Parts: sequence; structure tokens; C-alpha cells
Amino acid sequence: MHGVNPRYVVALTGASGAEYALRFLWQLSFVPGETDLIVSPNFLRVLHTESTIPVATAEQLLGSCAQLFGDAGTAHRFSYHDYRDVAARPASGSARYQATVIIPCSMKTLAAINAGMSTNLIERAADVAIKERRKLILCPRETPLSSIHLRNMLALSECGATILPLMPGYYHKPQSLTDLYDFITDRIFQHLGIARRTITPWG
Repeated sequence: MHGVNPRYVVALTGASGAEYALRFLWQLSFVPGETDLIVSPNFLRVLHTESTIPVATAEQLLGSCAQLFGDAGTAHRFSYHDYRDVAARPASGSARYQATVIIPCSMKTLAAINAGMSTNLIERAADVAIKERRKLILCPRETPLSSIHLRNMLALSECGATILPLMPGYYHKPQSLTDLYDFITDRIFQHLGIARRTITPWG
């Protein structure tokens, strides 16, 4: 369907855990393919709070990844789309994508997707993934979870979305936060059908 290089939508929203997203992008940069990247203003706000790396615009994210983790790869091509531009390519069902990933996924975004709202490009891209029956991976980060959060997750799971919370395992004996980020990236990669492993698998 996508030829040699698969195409993804990756969206970053304003939940805590911003560096999970940066590590995911860094690891994805070594994987052949292309990504349409959508960044909410609240993601940049949370990143400013959680990280020592200054980032003012979405276009600076990959440079920030390199500051945190080392030189990024060159196998993957990233294109940036304005969060407000609901006429951009990810808003169209006729644009072909392998999958859509939202990392981290805020509870606001989760609720909006479940309600079928498309007030911005991230919500619209997720809505398109559901209606076109494409893979949609949502990575929420919240605790504790209210009944509203749980109902939204269940409803989206029943629609075919994969709910992949930012809840890393520990059997790979992590020595740093980066190791925890890589656990989540590895799980996302497996669900995307990407062969690259970022941790030593169980057993």
C-alpha cells in the first residue's frame, strides 16, 4: 500500500511525559519512511516545564532530540503541519498512512476523539484513522484515571484504537529514564510492524 517507505501521522499533545515523544521521534529517525508531524501548543508548554532543552517551535524538535540523545538518523523524513490547519494532508481520508500515533495523548484529546470532534488537525487525523479503519495508537499519561477517562479509553478501544499508556515495564533492567522511554518506543514499533528493537525483549 505504501511502497518501500511507509507514511505515518505522529501527533504530540499536552500531557505530561513530553520526553517520551522526543525519544520516540529520535528512534523513528533511524527507520526508513516518512512522518507528518503535528504538535499542539500545549505540548511545547509541557516540554518547556519538564525539560531543560529550550524548544520554541515544532521545527526545533528534532534538534532538541539530538541535544538530548545524540545525532538523529537520516533514514526518516519528517514534515510539519500546523495544529490549526484542518485542510492539511492528515485531515483527508484519501491521503494514505500506515498508522497514526498520538504520544503523549492528553485526556482532553482522548475525550475529543471519542466524541468525534475535529476542532484541530490532531483530532481530525485521529477521526480519519478511525473512519478509514486504520491503525490508531493512543499513548495517554494520567493518574489516577477517572471513570470518564476509562470510559473514553474503552469506547476508543472498541472502535479499534490501541490504548498504549506511558506505563513502561522493568524486565529490561532500566538504568536511566531513556531506557524507560525506549520500552514504550519498542512497544509502539511492534504495533506499527517496525522491526527495529529499542530494548532487549522478554525471554
